[in-house]
Amino acid sequence: MPSYKYLIVGGGMTAAAAIDGIRELDLAGSIGVIASEAHPPYNRPPLSKALWKGASLDSIWRAAADDNLTFHQGRTARNLEAQNKRITDDLGTVYEFEKLLLATGCGTRTFLFGQDEIIYFRTVDDYERLRSAAEHRDRFAVIGGGFIGSEIAAALTMNGKKVIWIFPDEFVGSRMYPPELAKSLSELYRERGVEVIPRAKATGCETRAGESTLTVHDNQNDVDRKIVVDCVVAGIGVQPNVELAQAAGLSVDNGIRVDASLRTDNPDIYAAGDVASIFDPLLKEWRRVEHEDCANTMGAHAGVAMAGRTVSYEHRPFFYSDIFEMGYEAVGEVDSRLDMITDWKISCKEGVIYYLREGRVRGVLIWNIFGLVDGAKRLIGSATSTHPSDRERRLPT
Repeated sequence: MPSYKYLIVGGGMTAAAAIDGIRELDLAGSIGVIASEAHPPYNRPPLSKALWKGASLDSIWRAAADDNLTFHQGRTARNLEAQNKRITDDLGTVYEFEKLLLATGCGTRTFLFGQDEIIYFRTVDDYERLRSAAEHRDRFAVIGGGFIGSEIAAALTMNGKKVIWIFPDEFVGSRMYPPELAKSLSELYRERGVEVIPRAKATGCETRAGESTLTVHDNQNDVDRKIVVDCVVAGIGVQPNVELAQAAGLSVDNGIRVDASLRTDNPDIYAAGDVASIFDPLLKEWRRVEHEDCANTMGAHAGVAMAGRTVSYEHRPFFYSDIFEMGYEAVGEVDSRLDMITDWKISCKEGVIYYLREGRVRGVLIWNIFGLVDGAKRLIGSATSTHPSDRERRLPT
């Protein structure tokens, strides 16, 4: 029976950061990692960004190796006995621990059709499968209007592929961006050669003789379309992997709930990264953040906390994306249902968008201007003037 001072469930960015955090304080304590993927930890964002712009696959891997660190790869934790400090994996192996970190991340949402015919883009294996298809095929359908859909549609297009992009909203990013920016982005994709099909939903997929026939319902015209492509890739959202924690009786509500020390209900069990939900005192709500900065920072805090340091997680993570030659960074709640103030230096090219509720900033989107993230973090929770000429409480543009 493997026994560890520190046991981590999950082998991604959060786990890698937690290992580094533990080793800041404890150089010798045994660490075990139960990881469902067969790979060592790696950075996930380059899979839909930098690797399509020439970066090497070797650049994504995280350094995580020492004499007292053991990876159990290709294993899935199935049962957690919180009081007995034991975990059982899918092969029946039982692991004992003193401190446990749940860094189980999220699982991809899938359609009820298509089975293995659709690439649900999230892991390095998904990247390699899509990259292989891109080396031999020309026609691609991308389903989903979020981060993955927008980045993959742009990446494939920049690599010379014919792309059809299907998503349910009126314009690209309608759920995040102000209307003029969402409309402008839709036109940009079309100018780059992407066939954009908004207000649409994929309802079926069949593959024969190497071709995939995608059935798409066009809600705008209330008709079904048949789209024939060489490959279908989808990013239709994720859901937190909370089953292990839930079955063990830990508090779960859109993620595993943790306090400021990143502890769950059990003082020897921690959670961090995509799967963790923590109360935000400035926004006054429980939040679960699915981005790289959160995985790295929260994982590092959890690691040092497990090793004995008192922590209070107050970091405000940022996130970013690349679309063709443009990029943006954002902090807080970026939701087009909130009140928005747009402050353009160049309309829909460079500027800052403020997201407010009851006159207080809940999120900031910095479009194609860089170096302003720290200032944006300081604005969260503050009152901001709605008058365009008042620059006192705004970021520079």
